Formats: sequence, C-alpha cells, structure tokens
Amino acid sequence: MAFITLGSAVFVAVTKNLVRSIFMFFITLFGLAGLYIVCLADFVAITQIVIYIGGILVLMLFAFMLSGRDNLNNFLAQRKPFISVKNLPAVILVLLFLVVMLNMVVSVDADNFDWIKKSIANKNTLLPTENTTENIGVNLMTKYLLPFEAISVLLMVALVGAAHLSRKEKKV
Repeated sequence: MAFITLGSAVFVAVTKNLVRSIFMFFITLFGLAGLYIVCLADFVAITQIVIYIGGILVLMLFAFMLSGRDNLNNFLAQRKPFISVKNLPAVILVLLFLVVMLNMVVSVDADNFDWIKKSIANKNTLLPTENTTENIGVNLMTKYLLPFEAISVLLMVALVGAAHLSRKEKKV
C-alpha cells in the first residue's frame, strides 16, 4: 500500500500531463486511505475518501475542465528551471520538512505505541464498545488543533487555486 501511494505521488509530482497527474493523485489519495485502514483509523480513512477524493479531487477536475485550452497551453509552454532564486524559500521549506520527517522516522519507536499494543492485544479488531468518534473530537480540539488548522488552510488554498484556474481572462 505504501509503495502504491509513494509511487503514484512521485508520478503526480514528475509528470507534465495534467490529466494523468490528476488521475494519479486519485490513486494516491485512495492509497493513503488504505494506509489509514491498515493503521485501524477507519474514521480518518472514510473522511479521507469523502473529503479529499469526493471534494478536493472533483474540484480539481472541474477546475481543469473549466480552464481554457489557451491557459493550459500557456502553462505547459512555460519552462522554468526547478531551482532558482524565486523557488529558494520553497526548496528550504521542503528541506526543513524532510529533516523533520527523517527525525521522526529515526527517533520514533513504533513498537511502543499504545494503539499498536492495544491492536495486538485485541487481535487487530475494534470492539463495539469503543467510541472512536468521541476520542477523535477531543483530540482534534486539544492535542491536534494545529495540524487540523493547517489542513483547513490547505483546503482553502486548493479552493482558491481551483477558482483561479477556472476563471476566464479578458482578452485585450
């Protein structure tokens, strides 16, 4: 599942064809939902499917379909170097995220997570008496408030980007 998710994400980032990129992004989001299911995060997996695949991806498809052919051809015709002074802040930010993620991978002992121990004790099944929605609500508004707000900003950027792509420009 991780190989499919990472492979399709790399394809999305590398390909020049926007249609193929959007459809591979669809595969990436489904793979991510599958990883959530493997981690016994069923609520997050369903939310991933409903919000990202059902909302964001459809919004991206409509933005692509509504944008004019001239705009897309102009976008594809622009050839800029990947690393330039204008892209330096983005490259620095990506490198910082990479350092943080590598630090987490190296320093985290996944065998000692409480949810993994509980999953092994329950033989990877959820009991009907467990109320995961209440736990998710409490954690979203306390411990994970900053990532929750970061995702809302990401959704807003996706909406603004789709609206910008879909608007018609006046010819002079």
